[in-house]
Amino acid sequence: MHRVLVLLLLLSGPVWSASPLQETTFWAQEVQQGNLPPVHDRIPVDPLVVDLEEKGRTFGKQGGTLRTFVSRSKDVRQMVVYGYARLVGYDSNYSLYPDILREIEVVEGRKFIMHLREGHKWSDGAPFTSEDFRYWWEGVINNPLITPSGPPDFMYFDGYLGSVTFPDPQTVIFEWPNPNPNFLPLLAQAAPPFIYRPAHYLKQFHGEYADPDALAKEVRRARVKSWAALHNKRDNMYKFDNPDQPTLQPWINASPTGSSRQLFVRNPYYHRIDARGVQLPYIDVVEMQIVSGGLVAAKANAGEADLQARGLDFPDISILKKGEADGGNYRTVLWGNGAASQIAIYPNLNFADPVWRDVMRDVRFRRALSYGIDRRMINRALYFGLAKEGAMTALSSSPLYNPAYHFASAVYYPAKANALLDEMGLTERDSRGIRLLPDGRPMEFVVETAGERQEVENALAIVSDTWLEIGVKLVMRPLDRNILRNRVYAGVSMAAVWFGWDNGLPTLNTSPLYLAPTNQEFFSWPKWGQHYQSAGELGEAPQDDAPNRLLAMADGWSHAYDDKTREIFWREMLRIHAEQVYAIGILSEAPQPVVINKNLRNVPDTGIWAFDPGAHFGVHRIDEFYYENPHQQVSQ
Repeated sequence: MHRVLVLLLLLSGPVWSASPLQETTFWAQEVQQGNLPPVHDRIPVDPLVVDLEEKGRTFGKQGGTLRTFVSRSKDVRQMVVYGYARLVGYDSNYSLYPDILREIEVVEGRKFIMHLREGHKWSDGAPFTSEDFRYWWEGVINNPLITPSGPPDFMYFDGYLGSVTFPDPQTVIFEWPNPNPNFLPLLAQAAPPFIYRPAHYLKQFHGEYADPDALAKEVRRARVKSWAALHNKRDNMYKFDNPDQPTLQPWINASPTGSSRQLFVRNPYYHRIDARGVQLPYIDVVEMQIVSGGLVAAKANAGEADLQARGLDFPDISILKKGEADGGNYRTVLWGNGAASQIAIYPNLNFADPVWRDVMRDVRFRRALSYGIDRRMINRALYFGLAKEGAMTALSSSPLYNPAYHFASAVYYPAKANALLDEMGLTERDSRGIRLLPDGRPMEFVVETAGERQEVENALAIVSDTWLEIGVKLVMRPLDRNILRNRVYAGVSMAAVWFGWDNGLPTLNTSPLYLAPTNQEFFSWPKWGQHYQSAGELGEAPQDDAPNRLLAMADGWSHAYDDKTREIFWREMLRIHAEQVYAIGILSEAPQPVVINKNLRNVPDTGIWAFDPGAHFGVHRIDEFYYENPHQQVSQ
C-alpha cells in the first residue's frame, strides 16, 4: 500500500543536544527538594524543538507574570485557546504541523497513523500514551452512561463510523473506509475535540475502574446523582476549570474554581523547548482576572494588562492610544480581524412564529433588509471609515474573495428595498408608516444581542432609523450571551446579531461545512443544523432548494481530489450565500486593537485576530513570548 507522509517533524534531529538542557528556575527548588524530577527527565525523549532565530524571533528569558482580563468565569477556557497545544496545529502561515504528536502519517487520505513522543508526560508526571486515547474511545465515547448519544458526529464520514486502534504505547490509528479531509483541520481548531483523556486521573471516577465504595463517597461529596455525572463534572479538557485534571497545555490551572483571579503556572512537563535547551513556555505565570466587560479598556489604559485583545474593540483605540502617549507602559498595535463580518444580523429561518417565518424565508425580505442599511454611515460613525462595507463573504485577503459577492445586496438602496417588500405583497401600513404582516400585525423586527459590544448597539440604532424608511421597525433586545444562544437554538428568537463566520479567510483546502446547515451555531438555521448534527433525530430538515444544495456541495468538496474541483464547490457555495443573504453582513475587517506590555517580546506587530483558524494568540505561539526584564515584571 502506498503511504504518503503529509506532516513531518518541524526539525529532523535533536538540535538541543549540542546545548545542555537548562533547569527552569521556577521549579528549581522543587527539583532540589526531590519533589520534581530534573528537566531532562520531564521532557519527551524527542521534544518539539523550536529555533526562534529561524522564525525571525529572539530567544527569550524564563520568568515573569503575564496579566490579562476576561469578562466571565467560564472564559478561563481561553487558556486552552491561547496556549494552543494541539495534536496538530496551524503555524502563523496557517500550514498544519505536528505539535503534541511526533509525526502523523496519512495513508490514502483515510488512515491517520499518529506517532506519540516517547517519554511525553501529563502535567502531573504520568505517561501520555495510546492508553489515553483508548480510554477516550472505550471508556468515555462508547460508554452509554457517560455519552448516551454515542460517538460524536466527526467520527462518522460518508455514513461510516471510523475505527480507532492502538498498536503500541506510542501509536494510535484513526481509519475510515473513504478519504476524510475534515479530520486533521478539526484537530487544529481553537476548540478541538480532545480525542484523548488522562486515563490515570479519570479512572477514579469511572464505574468500571474505581473502587465502588470510594466512588460512592465521591458521588455523595460532589452532590451529583451518579458516577457518570461525577465523571463528566471532573472531565473538563476544554473548560479548563478543574485544577486537578492533568493537562498537556503550556500552563496549568493553579486556582480554585470560582475565584475572580485565576492563576496558571508553567507546566513542568511541557513538550516544547527552544534550540538552546530552554523549556517553554518562557513566561512562568499567567494571571487571568475576571472583570466586567465594560472595564477591560479602562484597565488596559491604566496599564493593568500585559497582553489584551479580548474585550477590546475599535472604539477603544483612541483611549488606548491616549494612555500610551501619556506614559503608559504598553503599546497598542492593530491586527486584522479574521471574522467574515464585524457585525451581522441573522434572521432566524427556523423561528417558531409561522407568519414571520414565511416572511423571513422569502429571499426578497432578506435582500430588502440588507438594501435598507446605510453601511457607509455606520462605518464613518463607528470606525472612522476604516472598516470595509459589504455583505458577509470571504475576506479580501482570502484567495476565494469575490467583490461581486462582497457587494451583493449590500449598497444602501431604500427604493429597491421598498420595491421588493411591495412585490411580496407587504403593502399595507399602520398610522406610523410601519408595514403590516399578512395577519395584520405591524412589522416589528426584534433583533436580540449579547449586550457585550457597544458598537453593535450603536450600529443597530443607525439601522433602526434607515429601516423606518422601508416600513420596518427594529426592536433591539439585549440579553445574556448564553440566553441569546439558547433562544436562537430553540427557535424562539426572531433574529440575532453576532460576528460573521469565524473563518473569513478560507482557502481551497478549508472545509466548507460551516457554509452549509451542518450545525446549530449558525444563527440563521439552528434547527436545520440540529437535524444534520443528530442524523435526523432532532431539529427539522431543510425543505428549500438552496440549503440542500449547500449540503450537497459540502459533501462534494469532501470527496473532491483536486484543487480545481474544490474551488468550484467553494465558489458556488459563496455565490449561494451572496444570492440568498442568509446573514446580513454590515462591515468587516475593522482593525482589532492589541495591547502589549513594552517589556514583552516576540509578540508580532501584525497578525490576524481570529478564533478559527488561529486560536487568537495561538498561532503566534504565546509560549514563545517573554519579558525582557522578567524580574521587574514579577515585582510589578
